[in-house]
Amino acid sequence: MDVPLWGWLAVLGVILAMLAVDLFAHRRAHVIGVREAAAWSALWVVCGVSFGALVWALYGAEFGQQYYAGYLIEKSLSVDNVFVWAIIFTFFAVPRELQHRVLFFGVLGALVLRGAFIAAGAALIASFSWVLYVFAAFLLYTGYRMLRQREEHLDPESSRALRLFRRWVPMTDAYHGQRFLVRRGGVLLATPLLAVLVLVEVTDVVFAVDSIPAIFAVTSEPFLVFTANAFAILGLRAMYFLLADLIHRFVYLKVGLALVLMWVGVKMLLQVDVVHVPTTISLAVIVTILTAAVVASLRATRGQGRQALSAPAAAPFRTATDAELAALQPLWRRTGASRVTSSSSSADR
Repeated sequence: MDVPLWGWLAVLGVILAMLAVDLFAHRRAHVIGVREAAAWSALWVVCGVSFGALVWALYGAEFGQQYYAGYLIEKSLSVDNVFVWAIIFTFFAVPRELQHRVLFFGVLGALVLRGAFIAAGAALIASFSWVLYVFAAFLLYTGYRMLRQREEHLDPESSRALRLFRRWVPMTDAYHGQRFLVRRGGVLLATPLLAVLVLVEVTDVVFAVDSIPAIFAVTSEPFLVFTANAFAILGLRAMYFLLADLIHRFVYLKVGLALVLMWVGVKMLLQVDVVHVPTTISLAVIVTILTAAVVASLRATRGQGRQALSAPAAAPFRTATDAELAALQPLWRRTGASRVTSSSSSADR
């Protein structure tokens, strides 16, 4: 698959433009309702599917199917991200109107980090073919572990990243609107919102370790791996606001995701030395597993409505008062202006 440099630049330009539109549309902090989340989710899905259709038209059915297989894997694994985000936001009692800002910068960081992971993975595969065996074994192990631990969930309080952040970064005890940093008493301080963002980024790195090898199992084209990841990730924020209160209904989804990871691990092993599994068959297997998991989950939880996770009895952080917000100092000191003012005062005296 020969993608010219301008093709890569065009895709990056589209992604940046979409992020800019999303940031402008949500520039004011507000609670995102189900209807708004559904509209944005539909928009992101249309963008992702339309890009796949473009790949199909320009490069043929095989590459189009590889893109869709990667997109579907990443999109389905993203539901696990949604559940983890819901746990993090609930634990830290993040106001709903501030959650989109955290997720926006979380997704932006995820795009950069996953781009680096994809480049490293592609370089490893190109240089050392035996890495495919490692990826395949890792996917099989991850799928097995997911089956065994499907009832276990993240505990934010025991996160090593959070403990390190609290130890080394001075932090306030209150949310200050959408600010990640504030200056108080001449000291630059992080807000709890920055701690939440760091934890979101760390958890995404953990998920990327699973999802990147999984996509390399269905396509070896770095362009398809990156674009499938990017278009799936762009819709994560809207998916969170749409599904966060319904995640309790997807009781068999982790089983389905584990089977998908194990299937692509087997496919990767087979294609190294035995036989190449056609992308059409691989895509059909993935769709069948995920559809069965979702249908079985919805049937098992029939009649259950939206249900938020249980919040902690005592919120770990509070919301800053109007007086505290008014007392904040400018975030970045204007040293040059201060010197001019000081010099002028000395000359007057």
